[in-house]
Amino acid sequence: MKLPLFLKFLLSISFFCASAAIASPGQSIRAVVNFNAANGGDPNGPLVQGTDGNLYGTTFFGGANNGGTVYRITPNGTLTTLYSFCAQTNCTDGDGPVAGLMLATDGNLYGTTRYGGSFGLGTVFRTTPEGSLTILFSFDSIHGANPEASLVQGTDGALYGTTATGGTTGGRGTVFRITLSGTLTRLYSFGSNRSDGANPLTPVVLGSDGNLYGTTTYGGNFACTDGCGTVFMVTPTGTFTTLHRFNMADGESPEGALIQASDGNFYGTTFRGGANNLGTVFKISSVGTLTILHTFDSTGGVNPVGGLIEGTDKNLYGTTGYGGTRSAGTVFTISTGGTLTTLGNLGYITTGATPISAMVQDTDGNFYGEGYYGGSGGYGTLFGVSTGLGQFVTTLPTFGKVGAPVKILGTNLTSATSVAFNGTPATFTVMSRSFIKTTVPTGATAGSVQVTTSSGTLTSNVVFRVQ
Repeated sequence: MKLPLFLKFLLSISFFCASAAIASPGQSIRAVVNFNAANGGDPNGPLVQGTDGNLYGTTFFGGANNGGTVYRITPNGTLTTLYSFCAQTNCTDGDGPVAGLMLATDGNLYGTTRYGGSFGLGTVFRTTPEGSLTILFSFDSIHGANPEASLVQGTDGALYGTTATGGTTGGRGTVFRITLSGTLTRLYSFGSNRSDGANPLTPVVLGSDGNLYGTTTYGGNFACTDGCGTVFMVTPTGTFTTLHRFNMADGESPEGALIQASDGNFYGTTFRGGANNLGTVFKISSVGTLTILHTFDSTGGVNPVGGLIEGTDKNLYGTTGYGGTRSAGTVFTISTGGTLTTLGNLGYITTGATPISAMVQDTDGNFYGEGYYGGSGGYGTLFGVSTGLGQFVTTLPTFGKVGAPVKILGTNLTSATSVAFNGTPATFTVMSRSFIKTTVPTGATAGSVQVTTSSGTLTSNVVFRVQ
């Protein structure tokens, strides 16, 4: 079986006992989908919510050709395989998507495969919500190779991403920009001396300043065998800055994507390192000031892989790959001040195990994630976590000039009577129960977007920035 780079270490660790499958009393984690190879295997995420209210994701292998899949799941748990990779000779249509999908402003979904394409080194692809797939670019080593990270859309409308290997200065990975039509530009190649970092396995995140922030799993400070990893910033034109080099004491191998929270700081996790060498949760400013918020120990979950998201309650939510009462990982929440609470323990058969991607908060208020292993079929799961948070709306994009089109996604929007950008009314059209079209109104200022319905007012989960 093909293995993504980060699993080479994961699978060297003694795995958990499959007999520990009964969920803890009161556990709020539930399996929504069990993968069985035919419908996909080893789901990677993170999931993304489409304009139709469904969730979309990928699996690393399985499907009709055992090359992985793109799938859709409805709110009631009905799964549809939209595309099975390796449908073409030599897998020129891509093979093994390790990363999840992202929804672009054109309404299509974009992603990467680690293998396949014209040179066997991975691809960037576009798919419609119905599953019509187009290869935009095949990696050729010089521009990068073996992407393992999702894409992000910049303020210029182009997509940005990373490759785990390839490039021009040592084959340690790249940061790239690609237009929606498929023109790719390599912005940065990680160096042969690796002091600037090596092997970025995570996506870059678009900061509120318009720059891109990310991590490398290796390189940087060589207190660790292959380097402890770094945090970096790169401008859309390719100016690169290393913000922090981990030193084992403050963490090692950041394998979860960074997020920028509403307080303006970036948050992330490291798989190893810290006081117990079991991973950390950290905060870092845009100029590189790093603070350790939590060091994992053997009393709870350990080895966080998937990264964090910010919930509508402004707390951070994440998962651990191992540990917990069933040794299959945990779901936790942590405040920006560092107070961590375990929400539930994963169980190999009941909920799936070893989540390796960040969860997503659906506009229904619930969280959804993926167990890379386990479930009743043994090939992973999609699980849900209920925490009692209410419904909200989200915007696509989260920035725009006056007059720019904006998509509002939600759960029950049919009865919408008004839309406002930080209190400024906007004209709008309800397209469906999960989708509203609007434009940024004259006089709008930065702030949340509000949608008033017959059931109350729904507020966006992130601030909309008026450019």
